[in-house]
Amino acid sequence: MTDNNVTSGVSRRGFLKGLGVGTVATGLIPSVAPETEAAEQRPALRGPGEIPITLKINGQNRQLNVEPRVTLLDALRNRLDLTGAKKVCDRGTCGACTVMVDGQPVYSCSMLAVEAEGRMITTVEGLGTPTQMTAVQKAFVKHDAQQCGFCTPGFVMACTAFLSSHPNPTLEEARAGLGGNLCRCGTYAGIMEAVLEAAKKGGA
Repeated sequence: MTDNNVTSGVSRRGFLKGLGVGTVATGLIPSVAPETEAAEQRPALRGPGEIPITLKINGQNRQLNVEPRVTLLDALRNRLDLTGAKKVCDRGTCGACTVMVDGQPVYSCSMLAVEAEGRMITTVEGLGTPTQMTAVQKAFVKHDAQQCGFCTPGFVMACTAFLSSHPNPTLEEARAGLGGNLCRCGTYAGIMEAVLEAAKKGGA
């Protein structure tokens, strides 16, 4: 007697069992392939030791070696001897370390040096000189907008960036726009007068 469930030596149970295993195996392929593909596309790890980077600062390319964890502030001060940006709170709250990156004010203590690679960095050293000061720097001197001077470079950078996007600000707009910088000496009145004076003289 011939078993209808058997065809060429393969039972229905064996066929279904093989089909199930094959389906499961096939189902695993899509979930594995993307992970493999993502791993191949993932950029090579950098660090933890020092790596070479090039920073474009004040129009010049500066090459240095830093660990990936080094902040832009520490790279500027400790590796490149650009000490205008000050290390005060080191928490991104006081603004003493303000620089401009691609024209925007940035707390350099809160940005990694490797993140700034390929971007335009401007520090207070790149604005003016004692004999050729910018409008903001001249206004700071005229209105005595500094006391100990420790926060001054950060304020000058913040004011310069602010006036580039707000060329004719009101006093209230200036107060709001510079709210990210602190002066522990309390020379805010002079700073606000300096910003408005610089605006009248054509901005930064």
